[in-house]
Amino acid sequence: MKITSRQITTIGLLIALSIILTRVASIRIAIGGIEGIRIGFGELPIILGGIMFGPLAGGLIGAISDLLGYFINPIGAYMPHFTLVSSLKGIIPVLILGWFNQKKEIKTGELILAIATGHLITSVLLVSFFLHIIFGLPWAILIPPRIIAAPINITIYVYITKRLLRNNIINRGWVKSDTI
Repeated sequence: MKITSRQITTIGLLIALSIILTRVASIRIAIGGIEGIRIGFGELPIILGGIMFGPLAGGLIGAISDLLGYFINPIGAYMPHFTLVSSLKGIIPVLILGWFNQKKEIKTGELILAIATGHLITSVLLVSFFLHIIFGLPWAILIPPRIIAAPINITIYVYITKRLLRNNIINRGWVKSDTI
């Protein structure tokens, strides 16, 4: 596969946007003296990158965003667990969309399922799991706020993704999306 300079530029822009939305334009809520919840839209550029360029690119955008974001604005010690989670945010939704879209276009329900599955696995389960095993925070404190925030985040991610695809603002490269 040939990578164009336009694709590299777009991937770089998505990485920068993810860093800004995650590290600067987000609200952080401390739980037990550490950042327990982060409210923001840093996942969206990672998901969009995966839809545009495939799961490998989505995973790389997520991982590079987390690594560069840490070096630019470190919050505590570096934890590779969260780089993995960030990478999976760009892989899981796109793999689900690819599974549905062998030779057909994305339906809104499929987009909701893909983004919801990716968000629930990464932001709700894995982040909570890693905060629990690394810092010993109790599940009862970690899970409820994430479950409350998840439908809001998922709705916003689906709406914005759907609008960008429908209006041809983002390239539909890896996944066909004419019926959104």
